[in-house]
Amino acid sequence: QGQLVVSEGGSVQAGGALRLSCAASGYTYSNYRMGWFRQAPGKEREGVAGIRSAGSAIYADSVKGRFTISRDNAKNTLYLQMNNLKPEDTAMYFCAANFENWRPILWLLRGESYNFWGQGTQVTVSS
Repeated sequence: QGQLVVSEGGSVQAGGALRLSCAASGYTYSNYRMGWFRQAPGKEREGVAGIRSAGSAIYADSVKGRFTISRDNAKNTLYLQMNNLKPEDTAMYFCAANFENWRPILWLLRGESYNFWGQGTQVTVSS
C-alpha cells in the first residue's frame, strides 16, 4: 500500500522561505498526480498546488508567484518551495497522490482528486 511521508515544517518570519518534501513509497510514483493542500484552524482545506505525472502544474491564486511545486521521480519525492511567506500561509500542510487518470488541471486543487494522503506538517509564519 502506498505511503506518503511529509517532512517537518517549521516556523519562520514573514518574508522567509521553507521547503517541504513528501516522500512516496509503495507505488509507481511517476504515474501519479500529486498535490499540496493546507488547512488553517477554523478554515476549510485549501488546494495549494498540484502537478501532473507529466509535470504540468497549477497553483492557487493565493500562492502563485511565491510557491513552486516540483517532483523528482527518481527519488519518489514531491517538493513545495515556499518563498516570501506571509502570516496567512500559516496552516497544516498535507501532500496527496492519485493514479493519473485525466482530469482538468483545475481539479488538481480539489481534494476529491486524490485517494492517498500524507500526514500533516505545521507551517507557522509570524509577522
